[in-house]
Amino acid sequence: MNRYQEAGVNVNAGYTLVHRIKDAVRSTDRPGVMAGIGSFGGMFDLGMLHVKHPVLVSGTDGVGTKLLIAQRLGKHDTIGIDVVAMCVNDVLAQGAEPLFFLDYIATGHNDPAKMAAIVQGVATGCRDAGIALIGGETAEMPDMYDRDEYDLAGTVTGVAEKDQLLTANLPQDGDVLIGLPSSGLHSNGFSLVRQILFKDHDVQLTDKPAALKGQTVGETLLTPTRIYIHPVLPLVRSGLIHGIGHITGGGLVENVPRMFGDRLQAVINRQTWPTLPIFDYLKDLGQLDLADCYQTFNMGIGLVLVVASDKVNLVQQRLQAADQASYRIGYLQQRPADEGKIVIK
Repeated sequence: MNRYQEAGVNVNAGYTLVHRIKDAVRSTDRPGVMAGIGSFGGMFDLGMLHVKHPVLVSGTDGVGTKLLIAQRLGKHDTIGIDVVAMCVNDVLAQGAEPLFFLDYIATGHNDPAKMAAIVQGVATGCRDAGIALIGGETAEMPDMYDRDEYDLAGTVTGVAEKDQLLTANLPQDGDVLIGLPSSGLHSNGFSLVRQILFKDHDVQLTDKPAALKGQTVGETLLTPTRIYIHPVLPLVRSGLIHGIGHITGGGLVENVPRMFGDRLQAVINRQTWPTLPIFDYLKDLGQLDLADCYQTFNMGIGLVLVVASDKVNLVQQRLQAADQASYRIGYLQQRPADEGKIVIK
């Protein structure tokens, strides 16, 4: 054992991990990828894309305290999907096609099997989004993290034609809001979730409350964040979308207004889409009021599209053809004086 290993860092485990994840990483290759895993930097050839006036759009994100649920359950093969989804959906919201992804895992102990499971999830998310996993870093830091702890983050880079970028100037008075359903909590609000379940109540992750309709609490909480690239990107390229809101931290209240300027107001009817069981369960168990719910959780809507009123039927037909459910949840109007940018009725 060398002195570095005595200090708690096993470089051989790192070599083992690289060997374990090579096939998963290779499975995400797409046109433009120039170098495989093991290089000092990932390379991507933009010339392969034939974009006339390319604008690069980048995003970085993590999974927050949802990681603690994965660690508590010892289930690590889906959390990587979440980190990809959080990043690529953000880039999509600017009208960009995500191209490549880099992940970062910091841990107290490099267990190659566990780390490989995480990266397998990242690769699954990349394949779902049609992007390449071109690099990453696994940092073993025993003085920063306990032996079984890890943190996970990622960065995505996408590209858009400059004249196809989605800006706050595009949405107009009279445009319609189309909501795309979430798969569940996605990756936000877990600090409140954990307080309700584990501090205020003694809920076990293996419990099967009637409200969750046969699923365990743990299975429900770890449902991966939905990736919206395939059904939505073609609509953006066709010029059918005026704006996209990715409903993450801050819920509908914080994220819908980010799509449009101050002169407009979003009016949302919360009766227009079905509520997922997890939200009713948390609301009742935590005795939350609706304001808390809509300012913390996505409440069943993961992405909101702004569409001209005469294009709504066409957009919903194309979404249906792509096997993507959608709901007409509201509209934009001129913002009344002394009122906020969003009203949920």
